[in-house]
Amino acid sequence: MPSSIPRPLVRLNQSFIFLFATAYVFFSHWIFLAVPLVAGLMGLILKFNPVMKTGKLFLRKPLHLYIPEDMDQQNFNQKIAVSLLTISLISHWFSMQWLAITASVLVALASFVAILGFCVGCFVRFQWKQYQYRRSQHT
Repeated sequence: MPSSIPRPLVRLNQSFIFLFATAYVFFSHWIFLAVPLVAGLMGLILKFNPVMKTGKLFLRKPLHLYIPEDMDQQNFNQKIAVSLLTISLISHWFSMQWLAITASVLVALASFVAILGFCVGCFVRFQWKQYQYRRSQHT
């Protein structure tokens, strides 16, 4: 299993999440949360993300020629997205629209900012690793 993912596939997944989360904010239908949630869960649990697998069919160059993105980092980011989508979907089911929309906006913003080039999940993971390192140095 490769330890990296080609950047175009990562951007495709980010765009997919952004579009569906944004659609939920405007249309408030649960399906807009369920679709990226199921795709994200499949990627995390089964190691088969249907969005990336479909996108791979359209890549013209061999995978190793694209800028690589770290797979562990992308899995961390996917866990954040899946968590927020889960919170949003459960909130929708319990008629807590303010929480459903808030969680959906957060995942949409994070994915949009990542498309622009700043990875919020990468920053969070880096800070967490720094905290773990500092804590290990004091014991």
